[in-house]
Amino acid sequence: MTSISLRMYASWPDAALLDAMRTDEEGAFGELYKRYCYRLFTVAYQKLKSREVAEELVQDLFADLWSRRATHQVQQVEYYLFAALRYRIINYIKAQKVRSGYELYCRLAPTEASTETEETLAAQDLSAALLAGVRNLPEKSREIFQLSRLEHYSVPEISVRVNLSEKSVEYHLTKSLKLLRSYLRDFLVAALPLLLLQLYK
Repeated sequence: MTSISLRMYASWPDAALLDAMRTDEEGAFGELYKRYCYRLFTVAYQKLKSREVAEELVQDLFADLWSRRATHQVQQVEYYLFAALRYRIINYIKAQKVRSGYELYCRLAPTEASTETEETLAAQDLSAALLAGVRNLPEKSREIFQLSRLEHYSVPEISVRVNLSEKSVEYHLTKSLKLLRSYLRDFLVAALPLLLLQLYK
């Protein structure tokens, strides 16, 4: 590809680059990557404090954009890229929290083979139940819960991001916690005998 054609892509608006990318023009894709990769990396790095993970998430995002170029229904590429990155960051943090909790559980669990399997399964079941509960929250409550508990935004910051009053944000957080307690109640009742056994060993 000549430098002239590269300069040509640089003058195109995002919508034209998207159309060209859908017809397999790698130069158009390269221009989109050049326009947004550093800004996306900066956002990911600020949230995750890991250069390696931030780079991996951004590269994976662009790889997905290219691999599905013919079927993507993207209208505004900037909005799409930052929204898609946000969900990738949330999913990464969620997976890390589950993994960290499970690793801590494994370190604290007794070594007896007879109880290790049961306790490992209990920890896995608890993680699965919690994630299922979050997925079952109403959309707005789920978004606010994730911003608060997974991305650690304050109530005033969330208020600005979701365009709701602080009182409404607090309402959604309270509602989310109540619903999650309800979702987890059956699991906790079933797991209580095992937990008590561990506490009084």
